[in-house]
Amino acid sequence: MALFHDDNGKKQGIIISKIGIIGAGVSGIAAAKQLRHHNPIVFEATDSIGGVWRHCSFHSTKLQSQRRDYEFTDYPWPNNRDNSDFPTHLEILDYLHSYAQHFDILNNISFNSKVIHIRFLGSDSASHDHHYGTLLPGRPVWHVAVQNTLSHTIQWYGFEFVVICIGKYGDIPLIPSFPRSKGPEAFKGKVLHTLDYCKLNKEEATQLFKGKNVAVVGFKKSAIDLAMECALANQGCEEGKKCTMVVRTVHWTVPHYWVWGLPLAMFYTNRSSQFLHERPDQGFLKTLVTLLLSPMKRGMSKFIESYLLWKLPLQKYGLIPDHSFDEDYASCQMAILPENFFSEADKGKIAFKKSSSKWWFCEGGIEFDDNTKVEADVVVLATGYDGKQKLNNIMPEPFRSLLDYPSGSGGVMPLYRGTIHPLVPNMAFVGYVESVANLHSSEIRSLWLSALVDQKFKLPTVPDMLAHTLKEVEVMKRTSRFYKRHCISTYSINHSDQICHDLGWTSWRKTNWIAEAFAHYSSEDYQHQDY
Repeated sequence: MALFHDDNGKKQGIIISKIGIIGAGVSGIAAAKQLRHHNPIVFEATDSIGGVWRHCSFHSTKLQSQRRDYEFTDYPWPNNRDNSDFPTHLEILDYLHSYAQHFDILNNISFNSKVIHIRFLGSDSASHDHHYGTLLPGRPVWHVAVQNTLSHTIQWYGFEFVVICIGKYGDIPLIPSFPRSKGPEAFKGKVLHTLDYCKLNKEEATQLFKGKNVAVVGFKKSAIDLAMECALANQGCEEGKKCTMVVRTVHWTVPHYWVWGLPLAMFYTNRSSQFLHERPDQGFLKTLVTLLLSPMKRGMSKFIESYLLWKLPLQKYGLIPDHSFDEDYASCQMAILPENFFSEADKGKIAFKKSSSKWWFCEGGIEFDDNTKVEADVVVLATGYDGKQKLNNIMPEPFRSLLDYPSGSGGVMPLYRGTIHPLVPNMAFVGYVESVANLHSSEIRSLWLSALVDQKFKLPTVPDMLAHTLKEVEVMKRTSRFYKRHCISTYSINHSDQICHDLGWTSWRKTNWIAEAFAHYSSEDYQHQDY
């Protein structure tokens, strides 16, 4: 225990440790496991691990990836990793708890501990040369204020290195802005965000929807699941009671991971498929190959779209997107439909109001600027979360302003290897760059981070890291109009190759070149045989 003076001049005790981790969701657990030889302190604002799987899931929420693609390299799913069913959020929570117990991670977690402020000790306390990866032995770089959510007391900690794992989702709802006097206060019914809905038990959720007209604003996975739960709650109720989805941007949805009898993985998650998609730092030859293969890439997307148009009544309901399937996959926005979703639409329990126009609340529901209305008793805003504000709430200046720097990043936080912000010393961000399976992404970046902290390699210069991140953003901009989601799904294998190179590992993980070229890549391929 050391002493320092707070802003009011009072002496405060401070607990000093080498590494602090903020958040005990999937990313926080992955980071804690890989850094456990440093005995990190993990701060979790709630009373349990799991993050969004625990606090932002519905009763019907299931994993979007196949089970075998969502597992830690050194802890396979017990007995049923090849089960083709998508695990429920409860199964995932059980798996995460089992993993944390197996590797004794729970003892490092301080529950009901909310980080409310982070303070940088100053330029004289950290290296400001071109290699921020070198830690300062024995000297804290960050002070972290942690509030106990039960007693409301505040304890300060000092760390040489801080890992941010609070993610982009949950905690702070993203609420649309409305004209004056036309917000939720104008509506006579009930308005809630998906974050509020997640807090309801099953009976409360059923009663919220039963016998009522419901409007769900949004058409991503959460909105689709909500509409389905609403339809099931209204089974047997009077005719006319339905859930209307207010759809502003239509995205591609898939019923399963097969296309015309072929696995979807064949088009995106084997090494051969990586040549179809642009990636950062690919060099002249690979750029030329990607350009020559661009007709094949467009044809592949059309091939998948043809199946979805045949399989699903998208034209009937006006739900054909005006962009390619490839754009949605490249931005991690492809959603798996619940079983019987369009059957409920055929029965009139789910309806769609497609509108790109402005909307606001009125007494009886939602009104649009084309003078159309959606009558509703309940309105649920499936409008996402404000992940940027979550970071702003705890990050100090000037680093808060640097999160979107440079301007060429287009609002995307520049993260080298998806983990290190070149301008923020002795800090890492795990879980902010999305991919095919976010658990695997978090784990392999945590492995990379552990090696960095152990000084097994050095980071490039700050200008070189910034240049790399800007190239990555430019690739995403050319790949999808939804690039701000910061998703690397179309070149995820290449991203893992770069991490393997930094760590001195073999980037080709298969047993022979045929498997290397055409077999599906999953977390199993990154087992610790050569770590």
